Amino acid sequence: MSLNYIKNFYEGCLRPPTVIGQFHTLFFGSVRMFFLGVLGFAVYGNEALHFSCDPDRREINLYCYNQFRPITPQVFWALQLVTVLVPGAVFHLYAACKNIDQEEILERPIYTVFYIISVLLRIILEVIAFWLQSHLFGFQVHPLYKCDASALEKAFNVTKCMVPEHFEKTIFLSAMYTFTVITILLCVAEIFEILCRRLGYLNNQ
Repeated sequence: MSLNYIKNFYEGCLRPPTVIGQFHTLFFGSVRMFFLGVLGFAVYGNEALHFSCDPDRREINLYCYNQFRPITPQVFWALQLVTVLVPGAVFHLYAACKNIDQEEILERPIYTVFYIISVLLRIILEVIAFWLQSHLFGFQVHPLYKCDASALEKAFNVTKCMVPEHFEKTIFLSAMYTFTVITILLCVAEIFEILCRRLGYLNNQ
């Protein structure tokens, strides 16, 4: 019985009940994760090693880098992806435990409402992630970062630090913002598809 639960959960995650939901899964799972996993490591993998300040001393570089990056972008985006997956995963786990077929989700009002709630939660989480990303990383990476190192060095208050490959990071930031906007739009479109199909079921009845 547990194997059936796992099978139903796996199929539900891979093949949501809507066409747009299936496209969202393909886009989310393939493109976005590949982009983050491969290109994200290439762009941000050695950032801490090449982050240098004036004077170029290891303790100052580390102190200022921690100030420049309270959380590394790869970790933030990985947490974003995992968090956004949770509402859908919880719903499909519920559907698997109840032996609900994907076709039944849009036919029964109570299941439809639960599914719409999971989609709305995804939208909310994506919006929160967009807001946090804008506050943590901004929309552009500048080549110079002014670090307040007064707590570490009493001789000076502000030191200038060189940010490596700032142009590549700006492009990558823009791409991640774009991915977030696309997934939000797909979720909104999925809700409209659900409502249209529900109206079709009601008219047929």
